[in-house]
Amino acid sequence: MSKIISCILNVLLAIMMIVIIVGSYYMYQVKIQKKDYANLWGYSLFEVGTGSMSPTIEIGDVVITKITKDVEENDIIVYIEDDDIITHRLIEKNEERLITRGDANNSDDKPIEENMIIGKVVKIIPQLGTWQNILSSPEILSLIILLIIILSIIYAYTSKTEEKDDK
Repeated sequence: MSKIISCILNVLLAIMMIVIIVGSYYMYQVKIQKKDYANLWGYSLFEVGTGSMSPTIEIGDVVITKITKDVEENDIIVYIEDDDIITHRLIEKNEERLITRGDANNSDDKPIEENMIIGKVVKIIPQLGTWQNILSSPEILSLIILLIIILSIIYAYTSKTEEKDDK
């Protein structure tokens, strides 16, 4: 039983360390370096805030975006327009302009230039933004840390008890 608890604690600790390192790197880029978005090894995450891409992408979904200018018609792209980060489908591409439109919208967006493109969406994670907001609240985060500490104490106690019993 103690080996199972040990394994679970090690996995939880590893996951927490990865989340902390990636989160710190993300915050460093966005808060300290004042970038519009973080570049995490050629990818970035964006939470969708409107229903303009419904039903393909809903409010609260997170899109994993490959940072690239190499986009094709029908790709879902992320771009910056007037300090807003927008996720829409590329419906027309030619030398002079790129036209996008949200899947739920009836009209095209105003044309954009290639230099406004951040990248193309490679994965949609449903409702991750909602869970991120819940799990990053101080109360929930404190409870998770407290739970891991309690499990570690229980594990340490049971390990010592088993060692005494073996002797």
